[in-house]
Amino acid sequence: MSVRVAKKRWLFVLLLWLAGCGGVSRSSQSGQALATSVVLTPFITGLNAPVDLQQPDDGTGRFFVVELAGTIRVFQNGALSSAPFLDIRSKVIVNGEMGLLGAAFHPDFAHTGLFYVHYDRTTPSGSYQSVIAEYSVSAANPNVADAASERIILTVDQPPFTNHKGGQIVFGSDGFLYIALGDGGSEGDPLGNGQNTNTLLAKILRLDVNATSAGKEYGIPPDNPFVAGGGLPEIWAYGLRNPFRFSFDRSTGRLFAGDVGQDRYEEIDLIQRGANYGWNIMEGFHCYNPPSGCNETGLTLPIAEYDHSEGNAVIGGYVYRGTKIPNLQGAYIFGDDGSGKIWALQEISPGTWNRTLLMSSGHTISSFGRDQYGEIYVVDLNGTVFSIAAQ
Repeated sequence: MSVRVAKKRWLFVLLLWLAGCGGVSRSSQSGQALATSVVLTPFITGLNAPVDLQQPDDGTGRFFVVELAGTIRVFQNGALSSAPFLDIRSKVIVNGEMGLLGAAFHPDFAHTGLFYVHYDRTTPSGSYQSVIAEYSVSAANPNVADAASERIILTVDQPPFTNHKGGQIVFGSDGFLYIALGDGGSEGDPLGNGQNTNTLLAKILRLDVNATSAGKEYGIPPDNPFVAGGGLPEIWAYGLRNPFRFSFDRSTGRLFAGDVGQDRYEEIDLIQRGANYGWNIMEGFHCYNPPSGCNETGLTLPIAEYDHSEGNAVIGGYVYRGTKIPNLQGAYIFGDDGSGKIWALQEISPGTWNRTLLMSSGHTISSFGRDQYGEIYVVDLNGTVFSIAAQ
């Protein structure tokens, strides 16, 4: 990760793979609310640098695993497909935090056969670009995508840094596609993207992929916060450093994001329409620029943070809505790439959150996954997806 390899060990792991192929919230104490021990059981093995796990609601029970280099694999009935569902390795650049980073399936995937990917590429001029693209399933085989069907929805020019590209894409219950983009990289947001609403970097975007408008391959939802001015109309929220993983709670509709920190703090945010999450004015609950006495007016603070004595790269997860671990019902499960720790974050009263360490997994966590039943999975960059169960 350029200048931050030593501080973000997960990027060092990515580079190694390429070569061969705390803190508490202001209103909570850690480790008091939940008396739950969990174990991880191997669920899918034999993967190559997996970074995302998705299961569409199409009745097939299939899982789709995104691999960093540019492939998506199908796991069904206990078996991993030998041939990729999608192979776009020729399009994808893998360098630092860049690669094929996320996938999302159309809400009516069972009928449309459409899905979307978030990847990084190099332009003919040699610059970097983030791409959101639509693909369709092959008419001949539901376990193979039509690689020639690509429709590029959005491209975002990136600075010449290899980190902070975001990666998650998710459909909300409103049918719109939400997209995470980091601040573009380097250290300390040198280009000032976090507080600039005239760039798509350091933002979560919200697009209507079922429409087009004004020469764009997408529509702008009319209730996006900057439709009437003050910023780019695609923006849903801003002031984020690198919201690599985010998700909706299926029961409440709340949007949780893990925003990777700078030198000292990692944070969990509740993303709301038009909110400013403070980067690079603040890191977590703390002033960053300036280091003290910063102006917090108009900023939305995290619901929780932890410092780098506990980990160094937060990986956002999911609110648990399964049945196998009753004590975790309604808790937000997330982790840290560098330390391999997994926590549960529970709202014990309105606005008061308690963070409990569930386990130190020893794994390099690149993502979490969720199935149609609300059970949660842990994705290890080293090649395995684990299921979480009560001990």
